[in-house]
Formats: sequence, structure tokens, C-alpha cells
Amino acid sequence: MKDTGEYDAERDADAALLARYAAGDAAAARLLSARLSPRAFAHAFRVLGDRAEAEDVTQEAMLRLWKQAPKWDAGRAQASTWIYRVVANLCLDRLRRTRPDTLDEMDAPADPAPRIETRLQDAARHDALQSALLRLPERQRQAVVLRHLEGLANPQIAEILDVGVEAVESLTARGKRALTADLAAQRDALGYSDDTT
Repeated sequence: MKDTGEYDAERDADAALLARYAAGDAAAARLLSARLSPRAFAHAFRVLGDRAEAEDVTQEAMLRLWKQAPKWDAGRAQASTWIYRVVANLCLDRLRRTRPDTLDEMDAPADPAPRIETRLQDAARHDALQSALLRLPERQRQAVVLRHLEGLANPQIAEILDVGVEAVESLTARGKRALTADLAAQRDALGYSDDTT
């Protein structure tokens, strides 16, 4: 978890890059994209479960940020928090239009070092988690992903989801309980014993 000083430094750096971009510095846009796009994509993919959809959402969120750059108010929001909120809303819009029936196949791991059994077990665990996430109600899914997979603090999540901190705590707790119940029957099949987590 980042402390307040790290959040402030990150916010200031992002705001400076946005100001440079608004002044015509294309290199600033590349730097800010390199900082924000991977996080935006990861969040979108975890919520949507579809790589192409996540790429589209990421691109749309970044385009919206570039449009905001000339009038950006660094005192109102952190760019990364703003991006998460835009991604969350874009994901909700897509989920409401169509709900996927199945997950796309997972890409093979890039690192060939793990044994095939380990890679297959990891893939099965990823698929099980992704499937369980997709069965959660939308708001619970967003809260769980932002908190436990993205590592954001509850106040940031509250700002992204436009709810109170208590609501975030409730959404996260209910989401975790639902995931635990959903995945409990699969513990043995996924290679988890009572002494491992």
C-alpha cells in the first residue's frame, strides 16, 4: 500500500505530465500513458474478462483524459483515480449492454520456466477466479478488483465508485464472502489444501 506522501507525489507527477501534454509536449503523453494505461487495462480486463473489450475501454479512457488535459484541476482529482473511475463507468456500460457467456481462452504464460502442471494449475485458478468475479454483482466486483487486485485504498475506491467509504467496505466484504463461497467447492480441484491459501 502507498502512503499519503507517495499518493501526493504521484498526483503531482501526473498533473505535471498532463500540463505538459496540454502545452503540446507529446513525450509527456507517452510517459503518462505508460504510467496509467497498464493499470486501466488490468482493471478493465478483470472486470470484463475480455481482452479486446478491455483494450477498447483503456483506449477510450485515455482519450477522455487527453480531452480533459487543457482544463485539468490537479486539486480536484488524481489522474490515476480519475482513470479508474472512467474505466469503471465504461465497464459498467459495456456489462449492461451485453453479458459474456464464457471467458476467452487465457494466453499462455510468457515464461516457459514453470512446469506444465504448474502452468495448467495457475491457468485453472485464474479462470476460476475470473469466472467467480464475473458472477459477482457489478458494484461488488468493481470494489473487490480495485481493493484486492489493484491494491487501492478504500477512500480512492469510494471516489472512483462515487460511494462512501462504508459502502466500499460493505461491497468488498460481501464480494469476498461471495467469492469464498463460490470457490469453496473447487479448493481440491484447484490444488489448495487446508494448509495453503
